[in-house]
Amino acid sequence: MAEGQERAAPDAVLTRIGQVVMLHHAGDREEARHRLLGLWTEVGEDGPPLHRCTLAHYLADTQDDPADELAWDLRALSAAEECTDERLAGRESAPAARALYPSLHLNLAADYDRLGQREAARLHLHRARGAAGVLPDGPYVQGVRAAIGRLAARLDDDGPPGAGPRGPWRQRP
Repeated sequence: MAEGQERAAPDAVLTRIGQVVMLHHAGDREEARHRLLGLWTEVGEDGPPLHRCTLAHYLADTQDDPADELAWDLRALSAAEECTDERLAGRESAPAARALYPSLHLNLAADYDRLGQREAARLHLHRARGAAGVLPDGPYVQGVRAAIGRLAARLDDDGPPGAGPRGPWRQRP
């Protein structure tokens, strides 16, 4: 029974995060930020790495200041690295965190670009490209690759020809 409860708790937290993300996508950025911060407080700095990664990843999207966005994205990457650490190999969260790497690095590249740190932006763009290259093809990876192409063109990077229209990975209201 306890094992089943342990499995239900992470799903419940991820479900709650998903509900707040839908609120954000519906246009209520302030309320989404407020609720995500509440969940962050619940989960805590030492909570499960996948929860912290997911929360920080989405909290970054609700920030007004690019430096704050970068700080949350760095927290997300740090938590993802905890999920995929060799000590945690075999845990359910490792594959989920690995799947987030392309987006995490792409978001960091966009953050650094907005802050005028083009070399750091290029570094994370290359990491995003590499992380996307090892994932199975599908809508998520195709979307990330398209965004990588747009940001590469914006950075005048050596991205693929025909990378598409310029623009950040994240859409701003």
